[in-house]
Amino acid sequence: MSHHEWSGQNSEEGGYNPSSRSDHFLSLFNRSMDLFVHFGILVPIMPPEPPAPPPSPRDRREYYRITVSIPIGLQQETDSAEPTLVERAVNLSAGGIAITLSQPFQENEILTCSLLLPDQVLFKSALEVLRVDTIPYPRDTYRLHARFIQMTRDSREQLVRSILQFQREHLSKHYSA
Repeated sequence: MSHHEWSGQNSEEGGYNPSSRSDHFLSLFNRSMDLFVHFGILVPIMPPEPPAPPPSPRDRREYYRITVSIPIGLQQETDSAEPTLVERAVNLSAGGIAITLSQPFQENEILTCSLLLPDQVLFKSALEVLRVDTIPYPRDTYRLHARFIQMTRDSREQLVRSILQFQREHLSKHYSA
């Protein structure tokens, strides 16, 4: 097919020939369908992607999570001393925390968690240790996963407000124009 036929001009007729253009596209379409049919045998052999399984209860989250660096203190529930707050990266939600520590805790252990939230608000709540994962490097490092328990509605709302403030700050810092 010449350039003139492709552009809709037929040199023999000296003018525009719409049928030659549509014939060309039809010919291209038929050739591509022939290739599909030729290679189409692969389609029935390959099964479709299975649907994603629903998240396990362990992976399901009720609240938004954010990782923030905040002063935190963790201690045994029976320890009555004021906790020492140390700034650490904490994966925080209104349902619980995940934090990397050098001190191992036991599953089902009850801890007291103190967090210094924005505006210097001291937040305290009991935590139930759900699991502790050993991290191979550096040595004697653990990832603690725990959920808040015995929390009042007001305390949870305070925590939710603080998490939203952390989220706003993160978004404005990283995504503002």
